[in-house]
Amino acid sequence: MKKYSIIIAASAALCLCGHRLSAQESYRGADPVGTVSYSLPRTVISLEVEAVRESFHAGPYSAYAEKYLGVKAATEDRNSCTVVSVKMTPFSEADPESRFSLVPGKGLDAFLSLTTQGLVSFGGAGDSGAQWRFLTESEADFSGRGVSSNLSSETAVLRAGVRRGDRFETLSVNQNMVVEKPLETRAREAAEMIFTLREKRLAIVTGDTDATYSGEAMEAAIREIGRLEEEYLSMFLGYTDSQVQKMNYDVVPSRDGGRTVAFRVSDEAGLVGPEDLSGRPYLLEVVPQDIREAAPAGKTGASKVAYYRIPAICTVTLSDGVDVLLRSRMRVYQLGTESTLPLQ
Repeated sequence: MKKYSIIIAASAALCLCGHRLSAQESYRGADPVGTVSYSLPRTVISLEVEAVRESFHAGPYSAYAEKYLGVKAATEDRNSCTVVSVKMTPFSEADPESRFSLVPGKGLDAFLSLTTQGLVSFGGAGDSGAQWRFLTESEADFSGRGVSSNLSSETAVLRAGVRRGDRFETLSVNQNMVVEKPLETRAREAAEMIFTLREKRLAIVTGDTDATYSGEAMEAAIREIGRLEEEYLSMFLGYTDSQVQKMNYDVVPSRDGGRTVAFRVSDEAGLVGPEDLSGRPYLLEVVPQDIREAAPAGKTGASKVAYYRIPAICTVTLSDGVDVLLRSRMRVYQLGTESTLPLQ
């Protein structure tokens, strides 16, 4: 279907030119009336990249993890981004730097037959696909973890001077105040709760408890104790959340081939464009195979010629500069050779 649609588009263009020849005063195009314009094809390599960005949030009690739990914990937040999949697809589009025109005549049918092999392009570039990035930065949230209160009640002694006759006496008044617990106090209480939960779980499993647990009841109780323990542990050890990011990148290989930066990966921003120097580069290398030179043809006596392009078969490699992510063979038109078709 694709081959026929190109030929139909070309025929429609010819019919349209014939219609405008009868009404040249309404023609506003840049090409001369009565000519057929076309572009040689070029190859665009589309990369569909999927990455996972992980954000680690250090726990508020991480500084006391070794003291109260006997384990070391990371004390700073960090981000990392990893490419998990890449899909590479070649597309053909009209090369704006290789555009020609010709006058319809004998031999045009042979010229149009080249479109069935994709050697001549009448169409323009396709629409670019939609892309999205992370809308908001991930922030730590420990508000729903733990059941102990952050407040405590303290008794303060207030002293006031009272005058009695010709002398002053000092009176003491006790006043209860609600104050915020120190961070280390909250960490110690959370650690105590962790060990309490572990003791309760052991008691349920061994049957060393006044209540009787069996079957689904035991499973539900152990699962809930495990959930609470994980919540308290995250206050010390922190937690990690992840987000999936997908981006599309279109790379147009230069006529010289070689390497080019296809996209970059930043631990902070995720997948970014090749111009963003904050990310690690991923390189696309295009190596064309040698094309044997065609044998010279005899004199044709042709006064008009049409140009077409023969693609080069290339080995395309995507790497992070060290490891190869994928390698494939594909046709790249702009790295191939150009030739002519005589029209008489």
